[in-house]
Amino acid sequence: MHFSIVFPTLALLSSAEAAETLLGAYIFHRHGDRTPKSLPPANLTSLGYDQVYTSGQYYRSRFLSNQTSKIYKLNSDVVKLSQISVTAPVDNVLQNSAMGFLQGLYPPVGEDVGVQTLSNGSKVQTPMNGYQLIPVNAVAQGSGSEDSGWLQDASGCENAKLSSNNYFTSSEYTQLLNSTKGFYDDLVPVVNATFAASTVSFKNAYIVYDLINVAEIHNASIPSNATLTPDVLLQTRTLADAHEWGLAYNASDDMRSMTGMQLAGEVLKYMNSTITSGSSGLSSNKLGIQFGAYASFLSFFGLASLPAANPDFMGVPDYSSSMVFELFTEATVPSGGFPATSDMQVRFSFHNGTASNSSEPIAYPLFGGKDLAISWNSFADSLSKFAVTTTQDWCTKCGNTTGTCAAYAPSSATPSAAAKSSGGHGGISAAVGGVIGAFVTLAVILATLAAAMLIGGLRVVSKNRLAGGSPAMEGVATGKA
Repeated sequence: MHFSIVFPTLALLSSAEAAETLLGAYIFHRHGDRTPKSLPPANLTSLGYDQVYTSGQYYRSRFLSNQTSKIYKLNSDVVKLSQISVTAPVDNVLQNSAMGFLQGLYPPVGEDVGVQTLSNGSKVQTPMNGYQLIPVNAVAQGSGSEDSGWLQDASGCENAKLSSNNYFTSSEYTQLLNSTKGFYDDLVPVVNATFAASTVSFKNAYIVYDLINVAEIHNASIPSNATLTPDVLLQTRTLADAHEWGLAYNASDDMRSMTGMQLAGEVLKYMNSTITSGSSGLSSNKLGIQFGAYASFLSFFGLASLPAANPDFMGVPDYSSSMVFELFTEATVPSGGFPATSDMQVRFSFHNGTASNSSEPIAYPLFGGKDLAISWNSFADSLSKFAVTTTQDWCTKCGNTTGTCAAYAPSSATPSAAAKSSGGHGGISAAVGGVIGAFVTLAVILATLAAAMLIGGLRVVSKNRLAGGSPAMEGVATGKA
């Protein structure tokens, strides 16, 4: 994603009017530079660590220390954990990126603040010059995404996987697969130490690009480097963008964008909690921060009609990219709470790559509109049209019926499912036959036992009595499946 097109109506975050009061914000952030997916496990590099740390410093200068754009009542120096929420999937690269970002957002507080005096008069200095411990909460969806060549494998959503698979039967995919065969054949000498020649094609466009991109950043010498001209590198990136966009979003099939729906739900829930807290006179839930993979960016971009604002939104965001949703008001903020929701607005901004004070995020209109800021009510209504906010909704849309979703699974099979299980014939299905067989076997066992008791004088003895009267519990399930 290059974002070479800049519309004159777009505005930098720093140009927000001084009359605004920023009530809260939500940041969705990509990880920093990492090792290639094709050589798992992927790891955050020193460059990647520096990228997310720099981004954290930028958002600190934007939301914590800049008096004209500081988030209302958000602690500037010493973190108050009730004010922020940080999440990332169970993934080495994403978890470490989140922690690196937080070090820039809330740096060590120094010796003066980090000293505690005990009752005996001795003083204890906080380790690492007052390093602030901020938990990164783990989420299940997206686990192991940076070790997965196809990010839908990490989504856990069965119907999203099926929808993405449909891309491989589309005319767009077939046309690109056939027309780029010669192009990928020429790349085989560059990547044949990692990929078999038969796998170097548009089918694996992103993985091939990813390996070459990492090599271009970190390797001083690359096999057949003369092949990798600027035009060839651009083509590998452009084809990877097309490939991943096709897997992440389809205008006629929203299920392909489940990760974007989940992100929309998280943003909506967190901002609602910001409003609820502020309206009660509290200062909790001021800044939400979530780290995730590029598929979530692409899915959300499609759902929110952002390509209408700039076609570059159809490309994979660079490492350490971030998008931010700002909740603000131009009305006077009451001393004991928040203004009415009718006086609140939301602004969406995005930065491709690491944000800094010399390269700030840019505001773009959401949902195909033209305004850079929209009312809270309009934002919430538009987001609600595709946001997934509950586990039950996610399970139902995804068609998942095991694990956490077992509680929401249909209580009985549908007629079509029953017909399928019987092989389409009028006889007894295998499942029903198994139940009948089990009852027949049980009847035989009970009859045999009754005969033995009658003939041999056997009797039933309580299990508690056999155990000396101690209570026994069997088959008691705790918790949810």
